[in-house]
Amino acid sequence: MSASGAGRALPVQAALPVRAVLAALIAAGLAAASWRLSGEPGGTRLALSLVFGALFGLVLQRSRFCFYCQWRDYLVVGDPRGMLGILAALAAGAAGYAVVLGAWMPDPSGTRLPPDAHIGPVGPVLALAGLAFGAGMAVSGSCISAHLYRLGEGSPTAPFALLGTGLGFALGFASWNPLYLASLFEAPVLWLPRHLGYGFSLALTLALLAALAWPLLRRLPEPEAPTRRDPFHAVFVARWPVWLGGLAVGALGTLAYLRVGPLGVTAEIGGRSRQAAGALGLLPDRLEGLDTFRGCATAVRDALLTPNGLFIGGLVLAALAAALVAGQFRPALPTRGQVVRGLSGGVLLGWGAMTGLGCSVGTLLSGIMAGAVSGWVFGLAMFTGAAGTLWLGRRLGRLA
Repeated sequence: MSASGAGRALPVQAALPVRAVLAALIAAGLAAASWRLSGEPGGTRLALSLVFGALFGLVLQRSRFCFYCQWRDYLVVGDPRGMLGILAALAAGAAGYAVVLGAWMPDPSGTRLPPDAHIGPVGPVLALAGLAFGAGMAVSGSCISAHLYRLGEGSPTAPFALLGTGLGFALGFASWNPLYLASLFEAPVLWLPRHLGYGFSLALTLALLAALAWPLLRRLPEPEAPTRRDPFHAVFVARWPVWLGGLAVGALGTLAYLRVGPLGVTAEIGGRSRQAAGALGLLPDRLEGLDTFRGCATAVRDALLTPNGLFIGGLVLAALAAALVAGQFRPALPTRGQVVRGLSGGVLLGWGAMTGLGCSVGTLLSGIMAGAVSGWVFGLAMFTGAAGTLWLGRRLGRLA
């Protein structure tokens, strides 16, 4: 059984009109909260974070956009469409970032890096983090962003995977100083536009994505016969094409960076984990150099409402609303296997995200969009770790 296999379903499925009303109430609540936040001093960024999170959750849920699921579909059944959707997201976002960064920093050749962009150090620790994160995806059944939207669908595994992620962050903090002193403090931070300019950097990124897409395109299945669907069913019930979801993710990544900051889903989890570990006396006296690196920042959260916290809240609630309308809100009681796999996979996800300064969304997606070599290194290690763990898990009969 897979890590996200169904537990014992709970009888909560209601008729479509009732589900649609509940979804509309959630959407209205999100809109009202955004409007209220926008009227507070300095609340525009918070309001936009909530809106972008809701849009991100809608796109993820409707297109089933999940890094591990798309990779597994390709490895196990040979379906390349999901991976092409990921490449579409990266291509759209890279083009959008090039426009934004070119306007903000016309000359990228200096020593400065673009504001807040996820451009991290490249070295063996980053590769190790990616391997651990990929293994965590295979064990738990999803990446962190997919666990968040599946939380809105009532997944029995997602709560334990997210709890495990928090524990993994705490372990990451405990192991940070030895890793920093052994490798990270001298690891280079490589930003392609600094060396190639925006034009050549974008051309190289698109060429690499095209090279990855070419063998996938050759394995596309025959197109299915078109079916007549009413607009409501096509938008709110049927799964969106993954390529459409990918383009939407790329566009959202660009808009979010322009107005709020790069897409990422672990800053709040990491910050709250750091706060809790500090309160329990589990943190080292000093985390060497951590707060000087780019990525999903793990600073201690003093405020109740933070941009990334609202982004995550909007993501989960919008996914819940979308799942209600589509009839995909199916909460279930977890099995013991789901609890174990969720917690253990989550620990690997959290440790990898902490030491890699982000996850599949922050380090890989936002990093590659920004022209960071760290995004490519983390992505290669992540997919390798997921493939190896899946292969071993299937050989042992533990993963489907």
